[in-house]
Amino acid sequence: MQKGSIRVQTENIFPIIKKFLYSEHDIFIRELVSNAVDASQKLKTLSSIGEAKGELGDLRIDISIDKDKKTLSISDNGIGMTAEEVDKYLNQVAFSGAEEFLQKYKGQNEANIIGHFGLGFYSSFMVSDKVEVITKSFREGSKAVRWECDGSPEFTLEETKKKERGTTIVLHLNEESIEFLEPYRVRTVLEKFCKFLPVPIYFEDKQINNPAPAWTKKPSELTTEDYQNFYKELYPMGEPPLFWIHLNVDYPFNLTGILYFPKIKQSYEIQKDKIQLYSNQVFVTDEVKDIVPEFLMLLHGVIDSPDIPLNVSRSYLQGDPNVKKINAHITKKVADKLEEIFNTDRKSFEEKWESLGLFVKYGMMTDDKFLEKANKFFVMEDSSGKFYTLEEYKMATETLQKNKDDKHVILYTTNPVQQDAFIEQALAKGYTVVKMETLVDAAFINNVEMKWEKTQFTRVDSDIIDNLIDKNELLESVLSKDEAEQLKKLFERPVEGMQLNVEVKGLSNNNIPVTATRPEFMRRMKDMAAVGGGMAAWYANMPDEVNLTVNGNHPIFKNILTEKDSSKQEKLTKNLADLALLSQGLLTGNNLTSFITRSVELMEQKN
Repeated sequence: MQKGSIRVQTENIFPIIKKFLYSEHDIFIRELVSNAVDASQKLKTLSSIGEAKGELGDLRIDISIDKDKKTLSISDNGIGMTAEEVDKYLNQVAFSGAEEFLQKYKGQNEANIIGHFGLGFYSSFMVSDKVEVITKSFREGSKAVRWECDGSPEFTLEETKKKERGTTIVLHLNEESIEFLEPYRVRTVLEKFCKFLPVPIYFEDKQINNPAPAWTKKPSELTTEDYQNFYKELYPMGEPPLFWIHLNVDYPFNLTGILYFPKIKQSYEIQKDKIQLYSNQVFVTDEVKDIVPEFLMLLHGVIDSPDIPLNVSRSYLQGDPNVKKINAHITKKVADKLEEIFNTDRKSFEEKWESLGLFVKYGMMTDDKFLEKANKFFVMEDSSGKFYTLEEYKMATETLQKNKDDKHVILYTTNPVQQDAFIEQALAKGYTVVKMETLVDAAFINNVEMKWEKTQFTRVDSDIIDNLIDKNELLESVLSKDEAEQLKKLFERPVEGMQLNVEVKGLSNNNIPVTATRPEFMRRMKDMAAVGGGMAAWYANMPDEVNLTVNGNHPIFKNILTEKDSSKQEKLTKNLADLALLSQGLLTGNNLTSFITRSVELMEQKN
């Protein structure tokens, strides 16, 4: 038997490993199983070049629990180690690496050292009072050895009996970690971290992993059903995805994976952190915000890259040129796929727009390169269900929808039901109204309006007449100047929380008597302030600015102007104004109560 001290100057490195290296204790299972996979893969490689003789047999990893002995064991039939290799890898290399690590990263919270110093094995001491390693090398004539350490610098190394090649690590769990004697707890960790490792893993005599997941295969080897089945494997309760993108890059970085576009019917269904990051099929994290562009965080699926730099606990990504390159590549692949679907099957693309629109709009706001590509396939649905690209919309509305600054006006509705009367008026004038009714649309409109040349968005219930060049609807007024002035005074009144601007115009007698509109800019600022919109918050407490356009040519005003009862005249005028405000959702509280009371009084009055 060999006894000795691990050659490291620090008196006891294990408490430091426990506290410093890993933020979550269940990580030890991932580290030890990953090492077992490496041992199996190395044996395959040596066999392929003739250095390992004989049959490999079925390579596998077995995890077992012994509740009586309070042990958790992880076994493989991979490459194994000789006594010299045990002494080198467990007593020298890793610990000298740990010493170097402590010196280099003293006082820091993160370090890019996984795979550099090989500390993964020592995560076992986070949960163990004692660790045994029983191993036998694949080399002919090798003798099995047993290494034992209790977490102090002292260790023992001796020959032992073991028939088959490979390594078994036995963890004698400490009192704080007896949760790992429960099968359910271990299975949960295995399914989280080891679900797609490339060597079969067995626990309680059941294989818990898929060693050849879809992303490791070539796209030409996979059918639509294969992609859909893999999605079910990742998200058993999820609806089938809209479509997917298979990533397969080997230069200038290694990247594989499958990204799925999920169905999103309502903006409030948005769920982030659904993309899983793997490194050589080992689960790393589902926080991929540095690798995946922010607007694609809503996608689902898997990304696997050995080139992504990780800190010691693999929990956080580090700044690195490769991360930026991968981010840019994913953006390009997604844009190319969307453009391909749009060009080859536009009908299908439009049918999926309810879900796709969220990704596309978000991307156009946050990524200028994506915006450039998306301008070709971004579409808007009009009130009748027809879709237009930006260029198609401009061509369709070229003659009618330009304002005095020669800007193209995109008329939109945020609520087709509530704004129905305004939509009907706009359609009657030959205008085209598109739907912008999702949660992201307010921000989207503000953003792209600054990026698109000579384009202005105007809500259908804003003051369209002043924003568009076409003035054909303006007619000669049937009212005299004095009558128009009298009518204006009747409508001018203080309304709580509102600034009313009244204007009498000669419009078609088919138009409604009074229209309430809000200046586009002010309404946008108020809307943004309502959802906590940063700089717009200043507008939150400002009174609503409302323009009342009175159609002096409507026959109802002849009757009102000739009404002898001034009280009734005032009530009729107020009701017409309140109906206009009601259509804009601006009649609330006391103002709404007064309208109801007044309406009842008018109905009770005898002519």
